[in-house]
Amino acid sequence: MRPPVAHHHPQTRALRARPRLYAPAPGWSIDADVVVVGSGVAGLTAALRCEAAGLRTVVVTKARLDDGSTRWAQGGIAAALGEGDTPEQHLDDTLVAGAGLCDEEAVRILVTEGPDAVRRLIETGAHFDESSEGGLELGREGGHHRRRIAHAGGDATGAEISRALVEAVRARGLRTIENALVLDLLTDAEGRTAGVTLHVMGEGQHDGVGAVHAPAVVLATGGMGQVFSATTNPSVSTGDGVALALRAGAEVSDLEFVQFHPTVLFLGADAEGQQPLVSEAVRGEGAHLVDADGVRFMVGQHELAELAPRDIVAKGIMRRMQEQDAEHMFLDARHFGAAMWEHRFPTILAACRSHGIDPVTEPVPVAPAAHYASGGVRTDSRGRTTVPGLYACGEVACTGVHGANRLASNSLLEGLVYAERIVADITGSRTENALHARVPQPVPHPQKPAQPLLAPEARFAIQRIMTEGAGVLRSADSLARAAGQLQRLHTDARDALDENGKTAEPGVDTWEATNLLCVARVLVTAAAQREETRGCHWREDHAERDDTAWRRHIVVRLNPDRTLAVHTTDTADFPPTRQHRPQEQ
Repeated sequence: MRPPVAHHHPQTRALRARPRLYAPAPGWSIDADVVVVGSGVAGLTAALRCEAAGLRTVVVTKARLDDGSTRWAQGGIAAALGEGDTPEQHLDDTLVAGAGLCDEEAVRILVTEGPDAVRRLIETGAHFDESSEGGLELGREGGHHRRRIAHAGGDATGAEISRALVEAVRARGLRTIENALVLDLLTDAEGRTAGVTLHVMGEGQHDGVGAVHAPAVVLATGGMGQVFSATTNPSVSTGDGVALALRAGAEVSDLEFVQFHPTVLFLGADAEGQQPLVSEAVRGEGAHLVDADGVRFMVGQHELAELAPRDIVAKGIMRRMQEQDAEHMFLDARHFGAAMWEHRFPTILAACRSHGIDPVTEPVPVAPAAHYASGGVRTDSRGRTTVPGLYACGEVACTGVHGANRLASNSLLEGLVYAERIVADITGSRTENALHARVPQPVPHPQKPAQPLLAPEARFAIQRIMTEGAGVLRSADSLARAAGQLQRLHTDARDALDENGKTAEPGVDTWEATNLLCVARVLVTAAAQREETRGCHWREDHAERDDTAWRRHIVVRLNPDRTLAVHTTDTADFPPTRQHRPQEQ
């Protein structure tokens, strides 16, 4: 049984209160011009540019400033920075990887504005590896026909970018609220964004549930990899931004396209939580994928063999595992030698050795695991969502850049480029309309309809359901089972609240579990509707790509009664984000 889906055109509306998380009323508040939620490359870039433009900016982040997904990025940042490379070539590679669903305008913005955005990042203080001639040392990864991946510390690019941005934030004295889980969007009497509610964990200047009042909110909350049992994402990646946007009435798109990274260190069939990534850059430098017999099974499957786009490599690994009834394949880079491993991939080398595997002397066991959400909160080319005043950038957003499958190392670049475009829009809007430059007065959340909370242990149930039913391999049957199981979790929590007013105790664990259920239901609904195989969406029962029926995007909104409203776009291009008030439906 699938979750109830109410199909209607997105312009059909009736005034109704939006659902929100069950939480205490805010006990404190502060005012700002902009609140940025998230502290990865997208969030901190947006915050620094807002502060430089003279806007009172508050950064809210779920753990410490450097605890998001950015610091785990190993490979690097892709941009046409090398001799002979051009934005047009980068665009072509991105469109191929996106399997017919990239929005070409969005990609063109990315690749043309990207090189200068990287240079500005370097000016901010990020140090990238240089060649012996003094220029940037550029690597190559899957789907790229040229070396265009700038990297730092060999395989510690994200950590270096995070370090530089965090240092800049602290040096400029930006106001930050760490260890804070964002809850829901606040709106004013006109239905425009008026800030966020949040819960601060532990002691500090603020404690418990409070609010930041601001006319602009930038969601940069990262991904939702924790919806699956095994992922490369940190524990904080629980889809909070997508869930908040859905409750606020925003549209999300392409959530079925979850990229499973082909080469994640295999720690056992029962391994759960964050798993060590073995960067695509290792294959870019010449490592081979082999089976237990040492056979290079990707040769002949694609012109780029091990450097094919990630969806093709992940499928190749899964097929070989099925054929041989194996739990994993191997990545063989013994020919690198110890010196290269220690210089180019010190982080990966240390991670492998900490688990008893030495890549210098033995092949590394690898298997696909959930890695990156190509879909998210739908935005236009200026980062605007369908809710006035609410912006999104980075992995939480769906700009149309990635299509059905992200090209390696485009994610950090997207965070940079679209964060800068958001700031340009915010500053331009304030200049054009002084009315919205003031801090808005939020309308108090109504007591109902509150989103019932799930018990903390529901998180593990959701992860098992999603891994079994909506993982790398999907089918109508597996998705229907997953939908039914998720619906039972949803219905049980709703009925408990409706019948006796009881729900799980408000807290970080219960809010995260509830957010995971929200995004899981949307992901499964979209995956069940897309009856084809495209990019990183692999349907066993619809093995072919169907451009006639499915070269378009699936867009979902959450209705006030918590059913899902689903429609498809007319083409592969994104339509404009027709902004509507969040209490309208």
